[in-house]
Amino acid sequence: MAGVEVGLVGLPNSGRSTLFNALAGGGAMVAPHMFSTVETVHGVADVRDPRLAALDAVASSRSGKLVPATLEVVDIAALVRGASQGEGLGNQFLGNLRNTDAVVHVLRCFGDETVAHPSGAIDPQEDAETVELELVFADLAAIERRADRVGKAAKGGEKAAVAEHEALERLREWLEDGRPARTSGVEIPDSVDLLTAKPALYVANTDDDPDSAQLEALRAFAAERGSECIALNGKIEAELRELPEEDAAAFLDDLGIERPALDLVTLAAYRLLDLIPFFTTGPKETRAWTIRRGRNAQQAAGRIHSDLERGFIRAEVIEWQKLVEAGSEAEAKRHGWMRVEGRDYIVQDGDVMNIRFNV
Repeated sequence: MAGVEVGLVGLPNSGRSTLFNALAGGGAMVAPHMFSTVETVHGVADVRDPRLAALDAVASSRSGKLVPATLEVVDIAALVRGASQGEGLGNQFLGNLRNTDAVVHVLRCFGDETVAHPSGAIDPQEDAETVELELVFADLAAIERRADRVGKAAKGGEKAAVAEHEALERLREWLEDGRPARTSGVEIPDSVDLLTAKPALYVANTDDDPDSAQLEALRAFAAERGSECIALNGKIEAELRELPEEDAAAFLDDLGIERPALDLVTLAAYRLLDLIPFFTTGPKETRAWTIRRGRNAQQAAGRIHSDLERGFIRAEVIEWQKLVEAGSEAEAKRHGWMRVEGRDYIVQDGDVMNIRFNV
């Protein structure tokens, strides 16, 4: 969906740029020394959804052209302890992160003596706490600045200012305990852009022999913050990205892996942003489209083309599983599984839609 960005963050040599290259097909420098990435790198990642191939297999055309939904990803310069006070590339890091809609924390769980670690020891939970604490400090500074501005109006009894000041004080107390704003339960005022309010995903970047205790601790850490934690081997995922589709499938089969873990990352990022895909299938292609959860059929039509939204009449809708089960659109209609929905129908994850409209 245009304008939605996911930022990859982490300490130096966490594998952040490797993950970016695996997601977006290259563009970020990967090196064993720290701060090999000093500028943000933007790319587009395919959201590889297995439903696309299943739908195309039963389409009357079987076009073989699958067009996935996409996600904009940003590799942001590495963060170090003290970034909120400008250490390392701190000011640049925090500024770039503010422009993103969600955060993917990449955490080093792999051992490699040729790749330096800022603290000299592999401890992904400590790394996660370091990054989070720097974001908390930055948020506290933002709250301090805003509270100073709105304080006078609040003292004067201005109703909106009083409510905002109270919310800021509650957030301040929460953050001072080292907890992210997104878990506070406080409605965050529009006047502050808090980094720890952004939805977050944790990615454990492992090697061939991951430490199960480390992973469990990291999963518990993420769960306490209402987030998912996905383990993957960034090096293998990047290698898979470079292989032709058939070779990649054979490689996965040799490893005993059903699908790339990278697919789980993009789908999890979709959930973070409250995005869902719906599908269209026809003689030219089978395509996934992106829409915010809770949007209606007419708005979905507009994602395909503005003319469809303006001239919307109705939508023919079927759940993707039902279409696959039927084996064809004609058979689905014979079973009565294809529904006619109006403009106010709320689109569901996995709906297959055919829009009828006036030119």
